[in-house]
Amino acid sequence: MVQKAKILLVDDRPENLLALEAILSALDQTLVRASSGEEALKALLTEDFAVILLDVQMPGMDGFETAAHIKRRERTRDIPIIFLTAINHGPHHTFRGYAAGAVDYISKPFDPWVLRAKVSVFVDLHMKNLQLREQALLLRRELDGGHPPADAERGAGGLLPELSARLAAVEEQAEVLTKELTESGGASAAVSTAAHLERKLSGLRRALDALQPGASEPRSVESQPG
Repeated sequence: MVQKAKILLVDDRPENLLALEAILSALDQTLVRASSGEEALKALLTEDFAVILLDVQMPGMDGFETAAHIKRRERTRDIPIIFLTAINHGPHHTFRGYAAGAVDYISKPFDPWVLRAKVSVFVDLHMKNLQLREQALLLRRELDGGHPPADAERGAGGLLPELSARLAAVEEQAEVLTKELTESGGASAAVSTAAHLERKLSGLRRALDALQPGASEPRSVESQPG
């Protein structure tokens, strides 16, 4: 069963939350409501989110202050934030949003298709990162295990090719995503995140290649003294 990504919707007006849910329901992900900045921060203590849609104008803790708290926490600082606002005070207001850590800034009323497309990009990046973590965990377990167990033919001859094949699928998807973002003129933060993901994949690929039969011997010889 494919794990769904969580999307945090933060707005003090219930009708706005209903509208966001209607727009994003087509993505078939888990939508989590928060009616205030405080409620959003509480949800972020225990849940992992792919992206946050954050209303700027809220009573009490507004969107800018909420974003500042999110970016100060190590657990949540890398979660993309899309600001939503019903007003436009000009370039200074927009700059304040980006300075607070937003990856995008959308004025209401917004185009539902555009919003859905932007959110979809960050959901895809989140899922690719989860896949990468799973591959890295499998590889780490194999490395930490030292010599293969009794069923060595599966450990050496089965697990590494399986890891390589699964990694290749993630590499292909990441390459396609980066190409689509670049050609469509996506937000610079999204393009940068995709490029960072590809660099991580390259590092994992090099580590896997080094584990292939015959690949480790030259390295061990070079590391011998004299």
